[in-house]
Amino acid sequence: MAAELTTHELITKHRPTLDQALEAIRTRAYWSPHPEHPKAYGEHSSLDAAAGKAAFDALLGTRLDLGQPGTDDWVGGEVSPYGIELGVTYPHADVDVLLPAMKSGQRAWRDAGAETRAVVCLEILKRISDRTHEFAHAVMHTSGQAFMMAFQAGGPHAQDRGLEAVAYAYVEQVRTPETAEWTKPQGKRDPLALTKQFTPVPRGIGLVIGCNTFPTWNGYPGLFASLATGNAVLVKPHPRAVLPLALTVQVARQVLAETGFDPNLVALVAERPGEGIAKTLATRPEIRVIDYTGSTSFGDWLEANARQAQVYTEKAGVNTVIVESTDNYKGMLSNLAFSLSLYSGQMCTTPQNLLVPRDGIRTDEGPKTFDEVTADLARAVDGLLGDDARANALLGAIVNPDVKARLEAAAGLGEVALASREISNPEFPGAVVRTPVIVKLDGAKPDDEAAYMSECFGPVSFAVAVDSVTAAVDLLRRTVREKGAMTVGAYTTDTEVEEAIEEVCLEEAAQLSLNLIGGVYVNQTAAFSDFHGSGGNPAANAALTDGAFVANRFRVVEVRREA
Repeated sequence: MAAELTTHELITKHRPTLDQALEAIRTRAYWSPHPEHPKAYGEHSSLDAAAGKAAFDALLGTRLDLGQPGTDDWVGGEVSPYGIELGVTYPHADVDVLLPAMKSGQRAWRDAGAETRAVVCLEILKRISDRTHEFAHAVMHTSGQAFMMAFQAGGPHAQDRGLEAVAYAYVEQVRTPETAEWTKPQGKRDPLALTKQFTPVPRGIGLVIGCNTFPTWNGYPGLFASLATGNAVLVKPHPRAVLPLALTVQVARQVLAETGFDPNLVALVAERPGEGIAKTLATRPEIRVIDYTGSTSFGDWLEANARQAQVYTEKAGVNTVIVESTDNYKGMLSNLAFSLSLYSGQMCTTPQNLLVPRDGIRTDEGPKTFDEVTADLARAVDGLLGDDARANALLGAIVNPDVKARLEAAAGLGEVALASREISNPEFPGAVVRTPVIVKLDGAKPDDEAAYMSECFGPVSFAVAVDSVTAAVDLLRRTVREKGAMTVGAYTTDTEVEEAIEEVCLEEAAQLSLNLIGGVYVNQTAAFSDFHGSGGNPAANAALTDGAFVANRFRVVEVRREA
């Protein structure tokens, strides 16, 4: 089909945004082109809350036909953590038909060049942004996030991460010039002269294996990094969270077609219950890049077995906070309480282990014992979640039965400092909503170590008594080195303690937040400025987003000619 949007139109429309993104990743200053507030999307327009909710409601019980080749069945079965059956069905693919179709458009996409690919990606992101309210409901009812979190994290924050990946991809591709004139003097003889051409070429087809909790936020970096570097992208969503990524694929295919490219450069592969298609796809020779967020066991399997592909994994870690001293005790407790409660702790960045010297800590309110710190934190969480309406807005819903089972089992691991309680959601009676549990453990007891040295994903945290701050720093080092960490936090007024903690994080490659007491939390990161993960410890082999995340998705091929 003829292009409805020309390259010139797209560059005129999106080049200023790309340039701003390039400046943002250079300065690491705050910037976002995607508004966080729902009302910014135009009241009484096709972009507003009512239109978005209506668009989501219209999807329920329908077949989402993407027009992909090789469709041999229709599959679905998503049930919202809020108790609603979505009833949406998606194309099931015969991959022996779909994968060759995806490769057929790669030459034109490669030859389009880095700038064209970037602005096409920005057009995709712009159209997704225009449907943020619709996407928010899709994320909410597949992940269990409360609406405002689904709106922000699943919408503008995810779009920011996608744009950030495009910006890094562009930088890496234009680092090498397209052509060069090469002349080498030969003394009395004529110089040697060559014309050299350098072309970024994609690896092949990228596979994005989506997660249940943050389908867009975790899915967009890999999707857009691969697409912007010339690769076709096959999206394999988590079976419980298909809809947000299926809508993303739908938008991408529409934009590719309208800009004159093959829509099969982006495709969806949904699976039947228990099919386990990710393992089959991951070792196909056509799959040359893999992005994965999820369990350590499957991430390790991918790294060991998908040998033909460049594999980027975000797995699991044991996130730790050291509490040594503070000059704002109430602020510290408030900040930690929010961090433990947000989205029922179902974030890879949520703190799990709180290491507190058993002799207590120094505060602006005087000395506090280990038991006092733990009890005061429990009261802070109770106070934050005491109102059920507020609690529902912060906690969302438990995403799956495995999280609920871990939460219920945690109470048997030690002395319970804060018991979890059930909260009803009047709007969604089928939602499973639980407040966090805090369990006290002893860092000197080998039996307790089995609990706090394993990730317990969900609203579970351990207050671990340690012999000293030195013991806490040593335990932090061992935890990051052996188990990995997406985040580390610390509270201290002692310069030497701060330096010791910082040195551990530098040596073990863990992202550190110090003395947070306001509206920034250890489990939140901002695109264009913060790095999500480091790629340097067992929790993840990549960072979102840096040059290393994009640079190996393509290679530069040189053609030399006599001048």
